[in-house]
Amino acid sequence: MDSLSDLEFIKTQIMHLESSMNETVASKQSLLNSLHEGQVVSAKNLLSYLTLRNLDIRELQDLLHIYGLSSLASSEGHILRQVQAIRERLGYVYKERDLDQCTFAFSKLKMGEKSRQLFGQKSEANMPYLMVTFDAEFADDYAKVKSLLQNGMNIARINCAHDDEDTWSRMINQVKKAMEQTGIPCKIYMDLAGPKIRTQILGKGRDKGKVKIKEGQLIWLVEDESEADKSQIVISPNESGIIHQLRKGDRIFIDDGAIRCIVEKVKKERIGLRIVRISSKKKLLKEGKGINFPDSFLQVPALTDFDKACLPFIFENADLVGYSFVKTAEDIVELRQALRELSESYPHLIIKIETLEAVENLPSLLLEGMKEQVFGLMIARGDLAVEIGFERLGEIQEEILWICEAAHVPVVWATQVLENLHKSGMATRSEITDAGHAAMAECVMINKGDYTIEVMETLRDVIHRTSTHRVKKRFTLRPLKIAQKFFAT
Repeated sequence: MDSLSDLEFIKTQIMHLESSMNETVASKQSLLNSLHEGQVVSAKNLLSYLTLRNLDIRELQDLLHIYGLSSLASSEGHILRQVQAIRERLGYVYKERDLDQCTFAFSKLKMGEKSRQLFGQKSEANMPYLMVTFDAEFADDYAKVKSLLQNGMNIARINCAHDDEDTWSRMINQVKKAMEQTGIPCKIYMDLAGPKIRTQILGKGRDKGKVKIKEGQLIWLVEDESEADKSQIVISPNESGIIHQLRKGDRIFIDDGAIRCIVEKVKKERIGLRIVRISSKKKLLKEGKGINFPDSFLQVPALTDFDKACLPFIFENADLVGYSFVKTAEDIVELRQALRELSESYPHLIIKIETLEAVENLPSLLLEGMKEQVFGLMIARGDLAVEIGFERLGEIQEEILWICEAAHVPVVWATQVLENLHKSGMATRSEITDAGHAAMAECVMINKGDYTIEVMETLRDVIHRTSTHRVKKRFTLRPLKIAQKFFAT
């Protein structure tokens, strides 16, 4: 193409993009009418961004870059207005009323407001909020809790899958005491346990809670204990209705993917699993380990009876409630109804993305969440990596960040952040890089470990350095010392 035809191509493509975005928004007007009024502009931007990402615009991006125009990268939060800005640079004149109100400044302000509503105030503007997972020992260790607060903890996380209401109460009391004495604010976040799909050993090894296994071995999955042959390796998933949803060839992962199996035999009340890989050094199948079914869209309720029993305590004590294993918009509707039975005013929701189904349904989950004034999303990278495949995690976690940025939904980056440092006191090189990527989220969650303060200090150091080069995924060009040294010599 010559320069004239290049520019005509750009003009035509950009005009079509704007038209397509407007058509999408217009077609979803009834949906937009159902949302909280404060979320409508964000929802329109999300719909416009999804319209863009339904297309392949790489050729257009190259030309935009060549002619010194925005290539639409890093414009998730204000995508239609960015398209309009390109048209303006190419000579198109808009009437003021036709310009989209979701500008770069608007999107930045909106994300900041929502983050503060969810996570509170923080002292360091360039740092994500820090969420710290509480261990049971914190319930009786005021000095530790106070130290966490003084070292940057913004949100205390209590996982309802562990401990009990008495322990949770003591944890919360320690946080409140530390807040009162230090004057440092801190939010209380409580995770619903969700379906507890965990190994329960029914056959060999039941008395010890573990059994030796080897690759190539056939083990059995049952739900009814009467189906368990004590001479064989037999486990239960600890949830009813699962085995009837499995098909031959489905992959099954146990213990965060350390044990990989394939469904080989499908019987009426028994499933035969062939072990194809064991990644751990100790080839043991243990009681209470997680089981993932990445190839099976299981009809297991996200909100369990145990979760419902926890809701009154959470309602009375928490600022935020984490919703585990959300898969569909209907799951959010169910939790909202359960909370409204307690009161119309309830803790803010954090939707946890940890299954392939949740990833595929992400737009509908976000739009259902937008019926709330504010809500957040957690990328629960542990289960998610097992569900989608470890090799896809880097790609998918970025896609989630892009789409949430378009929806102006604050994100919690969770699971295995500086994990080796947290457990052993020494970080690996790869997890330092991963910690730098955590700056793209509004909040970073730290798991349990023996070196929590060291993790917080390292995370702060890494992110401070990263934040001078990048705001979320938009790179910024501060002076480089390498360049300055070159010109100084």
